[in-house]
Amino acid sequence: MELTVGPNQFFWSADRWSTSYAELVQSPVDRVVLGEVVCSKRLPFYQDRIPEAVSILAEAGKQVALSSLALVTLKRERKQTADLAEMGVEVEINDLTALSYLPENTPFFVGPLVNVYNEGTLGWLAARGATRVCLPPELPLDSVTTLARRGNELGVVIEVWGHGRLPLAISGRCYHARMHGRTKDNCQFACEDDVDGLDVRTMEDQPFLAMNGVQTLSDSYACAAYQVEDLRNAGVKALRLSPQSQGFSQLCAMYRQLLDGQIKPADIATFSKQGDAPVRLSDGFLTGARGVDWSGEDAGQ
Repeated sequence: MELTVGPNQFFWSADRWSTSYAELVQSPVDRVVLGEVVCSKRLPFYQDRIPEAVSILAEAGKQVALSSLALVTLKRERKQTADLAEMGVEVEINDLTALSYLPENTPFFVGPLVNVYNEGTLGWLAARGATRVCLPPELPLDSVTTLARRGNELGVVIEVWGHGRLPLAISGRCYHARMHGRTKDNCQFACEDDVDGLDVRTMEDQPFLAMNGVQTLSDSYACAAYQVEDLRNAGVKALRLSPQSQGFSQLCAMYRQLLDGQIKPADIATFSKQGDAPVRLSDGFLTGARGVDWSGEDAGQ
């Protein structure tokens, strides 16, 4: 089973952004998706770093793709999306409008924000040129199995969300800006202080969601460590790991060790919960009654 690093969901400084991808050069991952998926206002801060990141990762033997935005609304965003097709790198679409800018028969990836819930949608995307699909993270294991089987028949690689806060929704409004009493157009990049998203709690002070500019994320960090064998048996070919600010390169190495049978799922769970702030893990969308459920509880994790 392969490992894919998805696009960074958060707003990091250009230096932090570059450093994180430089560290992946030595990481045992097979594929890295670069670019902006959440907010186009962030892109100019690190856009000039992307070619170098593409170069060093490709030289290290990684397959590289560029991500489209999840929500394209402005003229400049349409131009940015069109420019992706001219970069000479495979494109991962997270909004179907991106297909209008890809020449026919051009291979492309499909990100987890596109609703690929059934075999008909998967077949249509395959006919359009999709070679790899990361399924939406809310699908149960039975649906994943059905789509992985169909993907194998179509020659489309199926991957699933392996680790990281789950992308739940994208809005036309910026929650971070609103919280600081600002408009979206004058946000002053309020999201930059929350490098892994801002925790949202209920009125009863219970953990609920995470805020990331215009994006809503899960409070818990999805972790498929305990489901690796079931996913492998289902025909899933890759796990997707979502960048986080602390310990990400080590996390990637541990997932490689897990896939190779060198460590146990509990080792990843223990590592993930280390750090300054407590982290909740979940895998309930795959097997539980609720997305927030966690298989590791049975193992004391």
